[in-house]
Amino acid sequence: MLQQVYASRGLSTDQDLQLGLEALLPPDTMLNLPEAAALLASHIEANNRIVVVADFDADGATSCALMLLGLKMMGCSHVDFLVPNRFDFGYGLTPEIVTLAKDKQPDLLITVDNGISSIEGVALARQLGMQVLVTDHHLPAEQLPEADVIINPNQPGCPFPGKALAGVGVAFYLLAALRTQLRSSGWFGIRGIPEPNLALLLDLVALGTVADVVPLERNNRILVKNGLQLIRSGRGRPGIRALLEVANRNPASVTATDLGFAAGPRLNAAGRLDDMSLGIRCLLADDEMTARALALELDTMNKDRRVIESDMRDEATRILQDMQITPEHYGLCLYNPGWHQGVIGILASRIKESLHRPVIIFADAGEEDGAGVLKGSARSINGVHIRDVLDRVATRHPEILQRFGGHAMAAGLTIRLDKLAAFNEAFDAAVHAMAEPDVFNPSLLSDGELQPECLSLDFAMTLREAGPWGQHFPEPLFTGSFRVISRRILADKHLKLVLAADKQGRQLIDAIAFNQTPRILDSQAEFVTLAYRLAVNEFRGEYNAQLVVEQLEFGNPPAPDNAIS
Repeated sequence: MLQQVYASRGLSTDQDLQLGLEALLPPDTMLNLPEAAALLASHIEANNRIVVVADFDADGATSCALMLLGLKMMGCSHVDFLVPNRFDFGYGLTPEIVTLAKDKQPDLLITVDNGISSIEGVALARQLGMQVLVTDHHLPAEQLPEADVIINPNQPGCPFPGKALAGVGVAFYLLAALRTQLRSSGWFGIRGIPEPNLALLLDLVALGTVADVVPLERNNRILVKNGLQLIRSGRGRPGIRALLEVANRNPASVTATDLGFAAGPRLNAAGRLDDMSLGIRCLLADDEMTARALALELDTMNKDRRVIESDMRDEATRILQDMQITPEHYGLCLYNPGWHQGVIGILASRIKESLHRPVIIFADAGEEDGAGVLKGSARSINGVHIRDVLDRVATRHPEILQRFGGHAMAAGLTIRLDKLAAFNEAFDAAVHAMAEPDVFNPSLLSDGELQPECLSLDFAMTLREAGPWGQHFPEPLFTGSFRVISRRILADKHLKLVLAADKQGRQLIDAIAFNQTPRILDSQAEFVTLAYRLAVNEFRGEYNAQLVVEQLEFGNPPAPDNAIS
């Protein structure tokens, strides 16, 4: 069964399963990486001031912490960071951020997880006498900033095959190249410092990679797998361990899912509601007490974010009801003047998942030149490259879009309030033109039915260790019909089941279906057909196999050739 699971995800040889660090893609082919390492080394050797400018999401925060810790491990004496507050400065290395950075008197600015679209900010920084090193992974526009050096696997002419690196992955490759550069110049011997073991920073790389939902192709799986092992060993960052613990996750058995749904959202809460500096300080904390205190602050912020998100979802539901969505609506745009700018990305994801359509959520962002401005957060589905859609809109309607950037599944944009109606129409038309109709028909891809002997703790543990699972390398999903032995409702919305896995009813297994409708919760049918994931449930030190239900249908079992759709 495991061989079948791997084959369906494109793995065909034993080599595909080798996830040791020695199997990482070599840095040799990343465009400008040697020049970037040489530039950075020259500033370190000259004892110059370096300022890292980060994005305000989890990828940006982990990239920033990684760069700061890595540079200090290399003997860098003067390194500081700056992260824009999204409500005051917006995204990227803007001229306003450069002006703020000037107070720190940097000789070198390094962008992490941003900068590829910062034309004006880079120009101002160089005009003020700063050198600029851009590290990014987002897709570039036709014009690149005139930085001293740019490293981005997605920039034109870069042959590096690992195009799916997150911003934190690009930063890791830069540090690896820097270590090589400093080693060749004899720097570590001159300074009398040990050559740093960068593998000790892979927990940051794992968290940023998973939280940014980049495709887990083999190179990213290597980074995530080794980062997870570092956390499990107890040698990871105290801040990441604290984020997991306040979310009631066990660091000793952490999975990529825990990073994506427990640690990531709490880290992101700082950038969504306030200032990501808090999250970066949590990642940088060296002791358990400081890390725990900061993680608790982030956990409180995340709870506040959930309340805000819930209110916004209720309002979005009312708007959608008034819109009377039809199958011909391909691209959806929603706006409410009271929505929180820091939470629109999550709301876009929720609606995208429920309607299986590309969605853009807009919020007020003040005024520019006397006109109201909206910030938008876009989320997409497989088969609709959202940044390319926005590029099409910008090409055909240059008067509508002020700024945009992103990648296939997520993007950000800025428009004027008075252009909203025109943008809605242009966006829907662009999605119609660029997407095949079939991509809007939601479906669950199943790995088939598990035999009763596979519904065990041993196989559940095997599947957990067979990952890491994530974007474009999904956790196995199985289907099957079961006799319902017992059921109960938890917290008025979750359905807890005990099921018979075999016809004789001798092999029982627990199942949990989260956030079910009242119709499902009230069903008293004898049989249930499930699409589920086989998981390991840990409670008070005990481990059991459990079915985590993605979709369910009560009633008699379907014929064997039927599928859940």
